[in-house]
Formats: sequence, C-alpha cells, structure tokens
Amino acid sequence: MEAIFQLLFSELKQSTRASEHNCRDVAMRIAEEVTRICDQSQRIQASGEVEVWATTLARHRLQQCLNYYALGSRQGRVELHSTLSAIVYRYITPPQAQAGYQARLTLIEDFLQGFYLEALNAFRREAQLSATYSPKTLLELSEYMAFVERYGKRRIPLRGGRSQQLIILRAQTFSQQQPLETSVDMEQAAEGAGVESDQTWNDTSVQQVRELMVAKEPEPMVEDLRQEVIKELMAYLEENQRNDCADYFSLRLQDLTTHEIETILGLTPRQRDYLQQRFKYHLIRFALRHRWELVHQWLEADLEKNLGLVPHQWQELHEKIGQENSELLRLKQKGKADTEIAQILGCTVNQVQKRWFKLLEQAWEIRNRLVSGEGTSTNE
Repeated sequence: MEAIFQLLFSELKQSTRASEHNCRDVAMRIAEEVTRICDQSQRIQASGEVEVWATTLARHRLQQCLNYYALGSRQGRVELHSTLSAIVYRYITPPQAQAGYQARLTLIEDFLQGFYLEALNAFRREAQLSATYSPKTLLELSEYMAFVERYGKRRIPLRGGRSQQLIILRAQTFSQQQPLETSVDMEQAAEGAGVESDQTWNDTSVQQVRELMVAKEPEPMVEDLRQEVIKELMAYLEENQRNDCADYFSLRLQDLTTHEIETILGLTPRQRDYLQQRFKYHLIRFALRHRWELVHQWLEADLEKNLGLVPHQWQELHEKIGQENSELLRLKQKGKADTEIAQILGCTVNQVQKRWFKLLEQAWEIRNRLVSGEGTSTNE
C-alpha cells in the first residue's frame, strides 16, 4: 500500500494546485480503497498479479479524480449531472404517465438531489470519514464527484443472474413512489393550462411551481458572467458584420439540433458547415484577443490563477513559449498596459498583441488537454 500511496501522492502534487496536506489525505483514501478491493477480490487474489491490479486500479481512480479536477467546480458538477441524468432518463418516469421532456428533467433534478446525499453518506462510510464530512477544496470535491459516478454505476446482482446499475434501481424506485399528481408536465405548468384543458390542477399550486421555476437561478455570479460573454460576443460579431454567425450563435444557444439550424437558416449541410467554421474562427479571436480577460475570468482561468494551469502545465507553458514570451507573461501578470510592455520589450503594440494571442492559444491547448495527455477536451 505504501508504494500505491506514494504513486498517488506524487501524481496529485504534480497535477493539482492543492496543498500537500490535502494531496496526502486524498491519496491515502484512494490507496486504502484500492487495497481493500484487491484484498476482497478472489479473482484478483487468484490472478497472482495483485500489485499490477492495484497499480492499474489506483491509476484509474486517480485519473477519474483528475478529470473532474481539470473541469473545475462548476463544469465538473455539470458534467457529473449530465452523465447521471443521461443514465436515468429512460427510467425516471412512472409507466402510466405521459410526461414531456421538461417534466422528466424536473423529476431527474428531484431524484438526483437525493442521490447525491445518499452517495455522500456512502462516501463517508466507505472512506471512514466523520458523519459531518463535506468536500471543501476542489480536490476533495473532485474526489467526491468521481466517487458519485462510480457509485451510481455499480452493478447490483439481481435474481436470474442478471445485474443492474445502482442508480437505475434507485431511479425506478423513485418513480414508483411518485404520487400521480407529480406527473404534471412542468413545461405545461410553466406556460399555464390551456383553456380547453379538462385538467383540474390547483391554480395556486401551479402558480407556486411556476414561481419556483422562474426563481431558480443557481450561481448568479457565474450566470451574470455568462450573459456578459454572450452579449459581448454578439456585439463583436455585429461590429464585424458577421450577422450570419450571430444568427448561428443565437440558434446554438437554444440547443437546437444541427438539422433544425439548417432548416431555420435555409442552409445545406455543407453551407452550415462553412458557417460553423467561420463562427469558430471569430469565436477564437474573440476569446483570445478581443475580450480575452472577460472570457478567462468566466472560465476561472485568469492571470491570477496562472491561466487555469496546474503547476506542471504552467511549467510546460514556460518551456514552450521561451524566455522572451515568459517575460511578456510576467509583465501581463503585473498588470502592465500593452503600450508599456511594448516599450520594455522594444517592439510595437501590435507585435505585443500578436505574441499575447499566440501565448494564450498555447495555454488554451495545454489546459484543454486531458491530464493523462490522451486526446483533447472540448469543454471550452
């Protein structure tokens, strides 16, 4: 176990900005879990390669944790919620109900809130933590989110040699326990009952539901930043007379499918693909040059946070950009204006801005690369 712990501890220190104490605690919990699994598994014990299994399992656990860490608090929670929602979507509606898409989402929201609490209690129990433990740092939150995903996907043996994922069993039980009145389609409730409806909904209850739905605005500061980015990007596209890109962006914000966008804009698939490429070109220029500070603040990757890079990624960036651009990065972090930086570096303001664009592009590529170095992420 000591070798597994040292492996995990070293990787966590290298790949995160967490404190040494924090890395040590998380590494110890993962190492103990891996050791327990290997000790209890007859198949692993019979394989004669217990150390190999333990190392592979530890790296798998570590990678799950680091993946959520790389996503950050907000995006990590979105990713977890999305993954679990997709798993239970088919199973969350009572069989007799004809619920719409929005009604299912509302039920999933209710179900997952309880499931997260169940998973937290399971995490406390299995990791031998106190009954009041809650994740407080980003690394601890990442560890917890990785556990929740694994916990939900655990296979539970059933009669007849079958098995099912734990979260699906919980979702089915949740659905069966719902009283009939909860099968109200929240989308219909939000829009109000039609005049020809023969439903006998309690008007006061429906009004309360609608008020709660409208009032539900999680993380208002993040949402404000998102809206500011959308507003500025729209203004940028219009200033550059790219109204076609603005129309495309507007439809993308509505989560319309590619086919729906093509139909609305009257484009062939090839024309839509060209438009998508033009939009991507302007999006990158907006994010890395025009309003890079706003976008990086929204991504929680501003200069104060080393452009969102963990220590070894930050070192990799310095090695890539060379000494001269490292000086540019240092001056930017000190808050120097482009005109002042140009004087110090002996170049024009335009050259400073071009070099800064290239530097941000390199940081963007490093940040978006999965911690394992396998493939790239498209989260940004």
